[in-house]
Amino acid sequence: MAITIDQPSALFLTTMARADCGGSGIFHRESYDADGKWKAPVGTGPFRFGEWKRDQYIELVRFEGYASRGGERDGLTGGKVALVERVRFNIIPDPSAARAALLSGAIDATSISANEYDEVKGRRDITVSTSPTAAFAAILLQTNDPLLKDVRIRRALALSLDIPEIVNAATFGLAKANNSPVPPGSAWYSKTLATGFKRDLAQAKKLLAEAGYKGQAIKMIANKRYAYMFDSAVLVQAMAAEAGLKIDVEVQDWASQLDRYTRGDYQAQAFGYSPRLDPALSYEVFTGPKAKQPRKVWDDPEVETLLRESMRIADPARRQAIFDDLHRRLLDQVPLIRCSIPSRSMPCAPTSWASPAGPVRCRASGECR
Repeated sequence: MAITIDQPSALFLTTMARADCGGSGIFHRESYDADGKWKAPVGTGPFRFGEWKRDQYIELVRFEGYASRGGERDGLTGGKVALVERVRFNIIPDPSAARAALLSGAIDATSISANEYDEVKGRRDITVSTSPTAAFAAILLQTNDPLLKDVRIRRALALSLDIPEIVNAATFGLAKANNSPVPPGSAWYSKTLATGFKRDLAQAKKLLAEAGYKGQAIKMIANKRYAYMFDSAVLVQAMAAEAGLKIDVEVQDWASQLDRYTRGDYQAQAFGYSPRLDPALSYEVFTGPKAKQPRKVWDDPEVETLLRESMRIADPARRQAIFDDLHRRLLDQVPLIRCSIPSRSMPCAPTSWASPAGPVRCRASGECR
C-alpha cells in the first residue's frame, strides 16, 4: 500500500501511530466482511480477538501461532509471551465498584486513582505499579467570558496558586507539577518548557486592582468521577481566595461537564486531556479558533500559525524553538493553567496470574479528550 500526502508533514508517521481520539488507524482488510461491515481486529501480537459483548467485556485469546522474538520484556517488541489462555477486559464504569471487585478477587487488575492508592498499597495480596503518564490536568479559562477575557485576571489567578502543593495534594504525592503540556519524559522537554508560574500573592492582588476586579464570582466546574479534578478545583478555590479572587465550585457529572467543555459553555473548569505522542499534538488539542471549534481554549491566530509550522517541518532545532515560543506565549496569555501529569496506578493480585486455566479479568473504563 502506498500513501501520498499533498504537503510536507512532520507528524505523518506519528499520526498513523496515534492511540488517542485523533488516531487514524489502518486496519487489515480481513477486519471487515464482504459488505464492509466491521468483524474483528486483525493484529500481530500474542493474543487474538475473542469475544466482545458491548458494555460488558472484551476478551482476547492466546494466539498459538505467535512466535516471540525473545529477549527481555521491554514494553515494545521484546519478550512478548502469552502466559495465560485468555484475557478479559470487563467494563466497570464505577471506580468504587472496580476497586471492590479487585479486593474481592472478582477481577485481577484495575487502574485506580491517586486517592485510592493508600488503601491498597499495604495489602499483601495486592501489588501496585505506579508510573507517570503523558496525560495532563489543567484549569481551563474561558477567554471569551466578560470577566476572564482580561488577561490580568487570568494571570492573577495563576499567580495566586501554589501549583506544586496542589499537585502534591491532589495526587497524594504521586505526581509532580508541570506548567507545560509537554511531559518531562519527552525528548522535547527543554529548560524553557520546565519554567512555570510561581506563587506571588502581592503581584496577583496588584493585577486584580489594575483590572478593576470587584469580587465577582468565577464559577469553576468540576466532577467527582476523576477525583483529582474535584480536589484541584477545591484547592484552587482556597488559594485564590487569599488573593481576593472569589471562585464557586460547581460539581457536575462527568458527561455534563464534558458537554459544557465541548460547547465552550463555562467560565472555568478543572479538566484533563489524554496523552499525545508529539508536542504539536499536545498543543493542538486545546488550540484553535473558538468560532469553529468552541471546545478550543487558546484562540490566537499567531499561535495557530506557529503550531501549523511545527506540524509541517522536520528540523528538530526549529521545532524545539517553536515549542519553546509556544510555552512562553502560554504563560503570558494564560488561556489555561497546566498543573501536572496524572499518575496511573495499576494494582493486581499476583496469585491470580498463576493459573492459566481461566481468563485474566481486568477492568476497562475511560474517555478520550
